[in-house]
Amino acid sequence: QVQLVESGGGSAKVGESLSLSCAASGTIASSSLMGWYREAPGKYRELVAHVMSPLNITTYGDAVKGRFTISRDNAKNTVYLQMSDLKPDDTARYFCYLRQSSTGASWGQGTQVTVSA
Repeated sequence: QVQLVESGGGSAKVGESLSLSCAASGTIASSSLMGWYREAPGKYRELVAHVMSPLNITTYGDAVKGRFTISRDNAKNTVYLQMSDLKPDDTARYFCYLRQSSTGASWGQGTQVTVSA
């Protein structure tokens, strides 16, 4: 079983930066996908970014390209999300997830990010 513990987030003004991190525990395969989705009130959950180990290949959602950076420390089974140039539309609950063949998809509890003018 995989457990995900998220940290970071909070409130920021437009144009500011915030960071998130997510640490996975349990049996984590050398090849696994870790990343973030977000969900805003009244909207579908959307991909923010994810990274595939062991080569750490990254994918970003269109809404965050050029502003957010995802990285991963495979030794620590931890993924980081650096969010820059934040916009009000970035306000959402951000969920960490991990997907691997042995356990399927696992989700964190989510952490709130609020961006105000």
